[in-house]
Amino acid sequence: MLRNTLIFVAMLLVFFEPCLAVEAASNFDSETATRAYLDTVQGEAREKSDSYFEGGYWLILWGALVTFLVDWLFLKLGWSAGLGNFASRRTRKVWLRPALYILPYMVIVSLLTLPWVVYTDFFREQHYGLMNQNLGEWLSEQLIGLAVTLIMASLFVMVFFAVIRRFPKNWWILGTVVTSTFIMIMITLSPVYLAPLFNEYTEMENGDLRDQIVAMADIKGVPSSNIYVFNQSKQHNRISANVSGFANTMRISLNDNLLLRSTPQEVKSVMGHEIGHYVLGHIWRLVIVLSAVFALGFFILAKLTPRLLKKYGARWRVSSVTDPAVIPVFGMIFTIYFLLMTPVTNSLIRINEIEADAFGLDIAKEPDGFASIAMKLSEYRKIEPGPLEEILFFDHPSGATRVRMAMEWKANTLRGQTSEK
Repeated sequence: MLRNTLIFVAMLLVFFEPCLAVEAASNFDSETATRAYLDTVQGEAREKSDSYFEGGYWLILWGALVTFLVDWLFLKLGWSAGLGNFASRRTRKVWLRPALYILPYMVIVSLLTLPWVVYTDFFREQHYGLMNQNLGEWLSEQLIGLAVTLIMASLFVMVFFAVIRRFPKNWWILGTVVTSTFIMIMITLSPVYLAPLFNEYTEMENGDLRDQIVAMADIKGVPSSNIYVFNQSKQHNRISANVSGFANTMRISLNDNLLLRSTPQEVKSVMGHEIGHYVLGHIWRLVIVLSAVFALGFFILAKLTPRLLKKYGARWRVSSVTDPAVIPVFGMIFTIYFLLMTPVTNSLIRINEIEADAFGLDIAKEPDGFASIAMKLSEYRKIEPGPLEEILFFDHPSGATRVRMAMEWKANTLRGQTSEK
């Protein structure tokens, strides 16, 4: 009797499965599903998220003004000329003078901008519940970052000014090559030597979730041994993952917040996205894009700086482009340039993110996990910006864009399953 009943049930399932699939596909509306996810964050939580992110729009402008003002003070008060004279007196080696200039310059700039940085990166983060460190812990990491920056900046300016001296008319071309090389060096060194200065990195523990991630990685030829977890919860509660490094140093890293605050489906969707960055070569593309951005910036520097020095050089006591004391002039021009380029750089990065989102959905096949993690990321990103607002200020797709993409992927998949049956 039981055997006959089971056979009968199996026959019903075989017969009705296509009908059930058709019903599921016909009843699923991607816009309704999208709205349901977006409505999970309402009231005070959404107001807080919108307020935090919209405040960041103004921080872009005020931050640029602070940076511009500090460089202007260096020139106006003669500090830059004084540091240039200090470097000249300390050594007869012309190639070493830019490094002797940049060290005190960056320390002074860091001190002058410290109140602004403490407000934007510590107190404001703390106010919105996004900071897990006390002020002492935060400051200690800032000092480590400053030390690393001083070393790399010293090396960079020595090479950069050597190029300016050697190619006074077309220095911006080779200067772009030098800058791109340093960007690649930093990306290569970061996972192994720089990131561990701030967090502890360990290989992801064995288990069912790692096995699923490794399976996704293996499908696309991504080295499955290069999956790391880092303890970013000591700094904040944000969910994060990234692809970093070049060649042998390339790895996929997820922070402990992602594991602690997310479901396996959500983690899979995030890791599918990161594998997408890896497979699609977005690090290489980013270097190329940044090189193009810097090339245009250096071209503008090469055209504007001599004109500014001709008009104000005597007042600033800065003689030529080969004088390290010209660095604040470069800084002011670049500050305005990158401020104006913000929508461009945001859009270029966002295109990569959209491609990785699509890749992640295809490989992880977790549209609901992707949609729910997008809402968790919306704790500190405005969920539903206007189209122009997203283009101007978002370097990642908004929560609404990501949820809609996931639900449309789900609807298309259901329709595809129906047509196959």
